[in-house]
Amino acid sequence: MSSPQRADRNADSTQRAVLSLRERKKAKTRRAIQEHALRMFTEQGYEATTVEQIAEAAEVSPSTLFRYFPTKEDLIVQDDYDPILLAEMRAQPPELPPLTAIRRALHTAFAQIPPEGLDGVRVRMSLMMSVPAVRARSLDNLLTTVHLLAGVVAERSGRDRSAPAVRTFAGAVLGAMLPALYSWAAADGTRSLPDLVDEALGLLEDGLPV
Repeated sequence: MSSPQRADRNADSTQRAVLSLRERKKAKTRRAIQEHALRMFTEQGYEATTVEQIAEAAEVSPSTLFRYFPTKEDLIVQDDYDPILLAEMRAQPPELPPLTAIRRALHTAFAQIPPEGLDGVRVRMSLMMSVPAVRARSLDNLLTTVHLLAGVVAERSGRDRSAPAVRTFAGAVLGAMLPALYSWAAADGTRSLPDLVDEALGLLEDGLPV
C-alpha cells in the first residue's frame, strides 16, 4: 500500500506532466497561428489579410486567435525569444561586466534560432518597418523588452531596475541592436544576424568610436 506522501508525489508528477503537455499544445497553436499570419501577410499584404482568414488557415476560431494575440499587430510584434534571451543572460558568469554578459548571451541565443525561425524574424522586421500600425505597436513591445532587460541587469548588479542608470543602460543596448536588426532584415543575407548584433554591441562596448 502506497504512503500518502508517495501518492501526493505521484499526483504532483501527473499534474506537472498534464500542465507540460497543455503548455506544449498552446505553444504549438501559437506558433501555427503566427506562421500562417506571416505567410499570408507576405502573399496578400498586411491590410488585405483579415484576422478571420488567418484563423481559418490555422484552424482556430477568431476568439482563440485573440487569446494568443490581442491585436492584429501583435501577430507580428510578439515572439517567443525574450525568455530564451533572459535565460542566456542569467546563465552568464556573474563576474562578467553587464555589457559583456549581454553580448555573449545574445550571440548564443540568436545562434540558436533555426533558419525557418530567422525567415520569420526577417518578415516580421520588414513589416515593422513598412506598416505604420505595426511600427507604432512595436514601440510598446520595445518598452516591454527594455523593462525585462533592466530587470536582468538589476539582478546582476544588485541595483533597482527602476534606477536611471539601469534603465538607460537597457535602452542603450536595445538602441544599439535595432539598427543591426533592421539592416539585417533589409539586406540580402550575406551577414548573419548574430554577427551583426554582436558587432553593434561591440561598438557600444568600445564607447561608440566614430
